[in-house]
Amino acid sequence: MPNGARSVGGGAASAEPWTEVARLVRSGDRARLESYLRTLPPAEVALSISRLDQEDQTALLMLLAPAEAADLLEEVPDAQAADLIEDFPPAPAAAIVGEMSSDERADLLGELDAEDAESILRAMDPVEAEGVRKLLRYPPDTAGGLMITEYLAYPDDRRVADVLEDLRAHGEEYSDYDVQYAYVTAAGTGTLVGALRLRDLLFAARDKPIAEVMITDPIRVAAETSLDDLQQLFEAHGFVGVPVVGPAGELLGVLRRTAVKEAVGRRAGGLFLKVSGIVGGEEVRSLPLGVRSLRRLSWLSVNIVLNIVAASVIAFYQDTLEKAIILAVFLPIISDMSGCSGNQAVAVSIRELSLGLVRPGELLRVLAKESGVGLINGMVLGSLLGGVALLWRGNPYLGLVVGAALAANTLLSVCLGGMLPLALKRLRMDPALVSGPLLTTVTDMCGFFLVLKLADMMLPLLA
Repeated sequence: MPNGARSVGGGAASAEPWTEVARLVRSGDRARLESYLRTLPPAEVALSISRLDQEDQTALLMLLAPAEAADLLEEVPDAQAADLIEDFPPAPAAAIVGEMSSDERADLLGELDAEDAESILRAMDPVEAEGVRKLLRYPPDTAGGLMITEYLAYPDDRRVADVLEDLRAHGEEYSDYDVQYAYVTAAGTGTLVGALRLRDLLFAARDKPIAEVMITDPIRVAAETSLDDLQQLFEAHGFVGVPVVGPAGELLGVLRRTAVKEAVGRRAGGLFLKVSGIVGGEEVRSLPLGVRSLRRLSWLSVNIVLNIVAASVIAFYQDTLEKAIILAVFLPIISDMSGCSGNQAVAVSIRELSLGLVRPGELLRVLAKESGVGLINGMVLGSLLGGVALLWRGNPYLGLVVGAALAANTLLSVCLGGMLPLALKRLRMDPALVSGPLLTTVTDMCGFFLVLKLADMMLPLLA
């Protein structure tokens, strides 16, 4: 068979997996469809779903068994999974969500409108639905929002034989659990008191109390622990997972290393989208056209207003610009270079805020650190641009005007870029979303003003 071609059950070969998926969906053959999907790597599953039209996407999920549909939704971004399931009737949607792990359920339902999520929860098993509601109460980037509630826990008055018998009796149910440890809780209160390594259970005497086999006082995290603290914990320790406890020390769930790693990746991706001007959540091109357009326009419409404000400075000095039209060549250079310098400082501040290396109130400390960089870089860049202007036009005063303007504006933009995220964080605004447009507007206005004001003062020497 040629490289890249596939065939299923003697069917026609297809060069692209989504073409074969679409054909199998339209044929209504569940068994062959599920068999084919299992042959695809996760990346190709996600790609195939994205390339289907909306009708085929809905038909695909309706055709698959709930467990297979749940596995499929876990392969695509949460925003796309929510878009796929939001138009489903509550009963089949609940059947699919019920097959997911607890953290995946919470992530998916958290992406839906409150009304749609509640209709699915009402159709779910009451115990499972209540578990999801508990997870949804926690912020998504905390231990409580990332934990799973599928874990093994036993009261401390049990014996080794009791635990082994339970494992044997519920082997099929527990096979889906990511089991590394079983946890020991205080009988009657549910307070975490220890952790059991499964290998220790196998080699312990059957009549021995598990309290004598367990690891006492294991490391745990509170449900409110932030993602930054969780990341540091897993970087410092080689744990596969850690228990999550409530205010009274009661065991609530287990946090896996992989969940923290994925959350850090999602946050980095979300930060990139915000800095790039896409707001309102994750965007993939399979989302509805109106949603994607609105998420981009919400930024662009504000940005055009800010650019008009910056351009008003040029309008104010229109006469000066007409008399020294050569300045028009240098205005975008000064604006762009200053903006780039400021955005470097913004990126460092946002990064340090996310890692807890700087506090929102440490404006003077950041100003002191950035002013030195801004002064050196401003002088170097200003000298380079002034030298270019001198060599090109042979006028030292032109070089002085554009060089001094770039040096001063670079110093300003670097200092402002360093402090702006901290100030916005202190005002409970999103630094990643707001810092960019504010910095761009201010540096443009100041850059235009500095160039044109200096030129106005030295206009007879520029002719």
